[in-house]
Amino acid sequence: MGQLPQISEAEYEVMKIVWQSAPISTNEITDRLVKMTSWSPKTIQTLIKRLVTKGALTYEKKGRVFVYTPLVEEDTYLDEKSNSFLKQYFDGDITAMVSSYLKHDKLSEDEIEQLYTLLSDRSAKGDS
Repeated sequence: MGQLPQISEAEYEVMKIVWQSAPISTNEITDRLVKMTSWSPKTIQTLIKRLVTKGALTYEKKGRVFVYTPLVEEDTYLDEKSNSFLKQYFDGDITAMVSSYLKHDKLSEDEIEQLYTLLSDRSAKGDS
């Protein structure tokens, strides 16, 4: 796929549900989001339509029901957004980002331990 579509924060909430449960109907998406947000069903349907227009979702009509599947892979989207964030705010330097989190006590002891384990495992495998 070429350039990924720009997805707003609200649209991202729709995408998370689709990624988790695709294929999924309009009603299922709406039911889940109505429980999680203060959005009206009409707002949710507008967000779904925008995602189709942007090329993030596709749909198939089954009887009277529209069923949606993603055209954008979750891993691909998250990788792109993570890299973009890192470049925009830390000049692409992950060490600077982690240092900032440590400096401002944004990481719990458990998170630090998880990072240490990930780095140790990677180092032990000889990955670069």
